[in-house]
Amino acid sequence: MSESAEKIKCLIIGSGPAGYTAAIYAARADLRPVLYQGMQPGGQLTITTEVDNFPGYPEGVQGPEMMEQFKKQAERFDTDVRWGVITEVDLSRRPFKAKTDEGKLLEAQIVIIATGASAKWLGLKSEAEYNGSGVSACATCDGFFYKDLDVAVVGGGDTAAEEASYLANLARKVYLIHRRDELRASKVMQKRVFNKKNVEVLWNTVPKEITGESEGMGKKVTGVILENVKTCKEKKLDIDGFFVAIGHKPNSDIFKGQLDMDEYGYIITSPNSTKTNIPGVFAAGDVQDSVYRQAVTAAASGTMAVMEADQFLADMEE
Repeated sequence: MSESAEKIKCLIIGSGPAGYTAAIYAARADLRPVLYQGMQPGGQLTITTEVDNFPGYPEGVQGPEMMEQFKKQAERFDTDVRWGVITEVDLSRRPFKAKTDEGKLLEAQIVIIATGASAKWLGLKSEAEYNGSGVSACATCDGFFYKDLDVAVVGGGDTAAEEASYLANLARKVYLIHRRDELRASKVMQKRVFNKKNVEVLWNTVPKEITGESEGMGKKVTGVILENVKTCKEKKLDIDGFFVAIGHKPNSDIFKGQLDMDEYGYIITSPNSTKTNIPGVFAAGDVQDSVYRQAVTAAASGTMAVMEADQFLADMEE
């Protein structure tokens, strides 16, 4: 990349809770952070309606509003928040090099990766239509809203089993929809599902469409049309919520071949740390967290990344 690249002290790639929190801490530490928001400014919370489990919001908050507040707080301390996507990186040596979707070249002394992960979806038209209005990819985030109601979870792995088990403690009835005749989840997770009296597994079944209706100014899910993959027969199931639990994909493609990753593409960091295999490069939030995937844990790891980055620079200057 060219010598005309813009010189940056701290480059933050991504703008969810991890990225914005990192920006707040980095700005206060005088690291003069430049943050590129990425394809989905604000991250997954921008497609979430009510957020009730983040500390400091006793009445709850809309996901997009919360992320806008994070952004304003980062800008209050003079973070340079920019539209745009980082499309290329060269992490082979410091200063690290990056290129934006508009062709702008950057050189950074430290890089904090907070690109997050994206939920995998079924691809149904109605799935997108009711996303945030009865369709969710996070039971921990949204399960509370379905207390004593009927819900469905689609999937057959550990994620689906965990979501179904969690929802069983809140919902009146949980239907676990799986296209095969046995779950792919670990034995311990299967046992947990089968021990829940209000969980019913619908084998050899796939969702064809989600049904719903308008409610005031919004929408709500009323059911799902299911198809038996063996008989091809369809039936309608009345439900109040539909949870997609077929996994997440970390947004880490541009770092492949440079950073250590697990088999699913999550960036590997040192234990209890945000340090990657490349000194000066740190990863925070869902791009390196396949376990918790919560806004509050992402924000915490954004803090960790800056504290470790600041120490890294201090050590380099000695």
